[in-house]
Parts: sequence; structure tokens; C-alpha cells
Amino acid sequence: MHIIGLILGITLITAILWDTFETVILPRRVTRRIRLTSLFYRLAWIPCWFIARRIKTGRRRDQVLSLFGPLSLFFLLGIWATALIVGYALIFWGSKSALLIAGEAKTFWTYLYLSGVTFFTLGYGDVAPVQPFARFLSVIETANGFGLFAVVISYLPVLYQSFSRREASISLLDARAGSPSSAVELIRRHGADGTRSDLKTLLGEWEHWSAELLESHLSYPVLCFFRSQHDNQSWLRALTTVLDTCALVMVGLKDGEAWQARMTFAITRHAVVDIAQVLKRKPSSRMPEDRLNEKDFARVRELLANNKLELEGDDRMKRLRELRDMYEPYVFALSEQLLMPLPPWILPEDAIDNWKTSAWGRIQ
Repeated sequence: MHIIGLILGITLITAILWDTFETVILPRRVTRRIRLTSLFYRLAWIPCWFIARRIKTGRRRDQVLSLFGPLSLFFLLGIWATALIVGYALIFWGSKSALLIAGEAKTFWTYLYLSGVTFFTLGYGDVAPVQPFARFLSVIETANGFGLFAVVISYLPVLYQSFSRREASISLLDARAGSPSSAVELIRRHGADGTRSDLKTLLGEWEHWSAELLESHLSYPVLCFFRSQHDNQSWLRALTTVLDTCALVMVGLKDGEAWQARMTFAITRHAVVDIAQVLKRKPSSRMPEDRLNEKDFARVRELLANNKLELEGDDRMKRLRELRDMYEPYVFALSEQLLMPLPPWILPEDAIDNWKTSAWGRIQ
């Protein structure tokens, strides 16, 4: 039994340290099937998802879900620390380390207590290792505890910096595409003065935003669970709005910046597919709803035509469907998984931009 405990302790410590390295330090996607952090998030998200699904109010649901991302970091840290303490206790116990202890029988719980006070550097001195190997192991465990907390402390600012950069661009989309954001509204507002020169610049900026999102959310998938400040905003809504906008420009918007739209569409679609893969979400084979049917497409054409923006050709509905099929199965899967609604193509008549509202009323 002691030999088995020794092997289990070494295995547990190795697994936790490697998982910490992959999660915090390794700046690339991990493709292994079995990974402790991924397993933790999949299992922890299930009860949160079921509870949130039963909340009818969208604002209350977002408030509940907004707690998951930050709290999961503390739970994950607790799991790592607990597992390491148990692992070192198994090694102490498995190696039958002699202890300096007064008036008590040595049990596994004694070794667990020693491991705990050593990991957190409490140093009470009521239980102390005697043999050289046990003393050396105590030093290693102390260094391990310091190192783990130092790495995690440096990990949190990186996460929140990435979150802040992501949300800044989403907030800027409010005045440009409405609340919630809409592709038709984005194009309409940029064509209201008779020119769309700024649309090319905007799509270029969102090409870089999508590339940064791809890099940060693949390296730190927990960012996918961080919610935006406003209930009608999210990174998935913004990403889908950009894809919708690029699709409209690519199908033949007159005088549209088609080349920049293709570049932005490529990297944004890449981000959607890779994030779905990291979260283990297959593309939806059955769409829960058609976001843009023929009637709505006719309305899109009408709205754009009223602003001197015309979609050319009669086969544009078919071409638009082909482009939508390249990304909508993935955004639907992510929407269902993360409980983040997708943006409409056309804003409802009662939609109000966030910047026009406040806790004391709205701009009339």
C-alpha cells in the first residue's frame, strides 16, 4: 500500500504541475483529449448551464452567468493546491518518513497535515520531518507552493488585460451598429452620409480584433465565459455581427469594400471555428431558427436601398446562404453552449443604443 501511495503521489503531482504549465504558461492550444482543466470547466459548467436555462429574465441570467468565469479561477486554484497537498502527503506516507511528533500516532492524516502546513509555509513546528529525504521533500513542496501562487498572481492581470481590450472594441460597436449590434444597421449608418470610406477602416480594425480574440481565447479559454458589461452585448454577438457584415459586402454590395471584407471574414470565421473546437462544440447540424429568411432578406434589401445601398443581382440570396453556412453552425453551437444570444440582422423598432440610456432614463 505504501508503494502504491508513493506512485499515486508522484503521478498526481506531475499531472497537476503539467496541467498548470499548459493552462497558465504554454501560449498555444492544447489538443490532448484528457486534460484536467478542460474536464473541470466542462463538469463545472453543466450545473451552471442548467440553472441559467431556467431563469426567464435575460438580465438575471446574465448576472448569474457572469459569476462563473471569475469564480472558476478560484475554484481551479483550490483544486490545484488541494491536489498538490494530497500528492505530497502520499509521498511522505508512501516513503514512511520519520516525523518528530509528540504524543500522537502517525497516520496518513498526520502526513496530510504536514503537507498542508508546508505547502502554505505556516511552519507551526508541531510536526516536523526527521530524515534527509523528507526534509528535502518539504523544501521542494514549499517552493512548489510559492511558485504556484506566483504564477497564478501573474496570470490574472494577463486575463483581465485581454478581457479589457476585447470589451473596449465591443463598446465602440454600440454607436456604429446599434444595441444589440446588427449588420444591416452597421452598413446603413456607415452609408448614411453617402460614403462608406470608413467601413473599410472599420473592417480592418475588426480583422485585427478577431486575430487578437483568436490568440487570447485559444491560450486562455476561460475568457470565453467572461460576460460583457451590458446584457445586450457579448463577444459572440460582436463576432457574428462582423461575419454578417462581411457576408453582405461580399455578396455584392454596390461599391462595397469586398477585398477587406474577405480578409476580415477569413480571420473571424477562423476564430469562431477554433474557439468552438477548444470548447468541444461541434457545429450544429440542425439550426434552431433561420436568422434571415426570404422575407427578412427582402426587408434587408429595402432598408439598404433606402440608404442608397443596393445588393446587386438576383442570386445574392443563394450566395449569402453559402457564406452563412460557413459560420452559422459554429456560432449557433457556441450560442447554445454559452447562452449568448446571436444578433439580429435587422434591429427591432424599439431598439435603443446603450449610450442613449442611463439608470435615470433615456435620451428622447
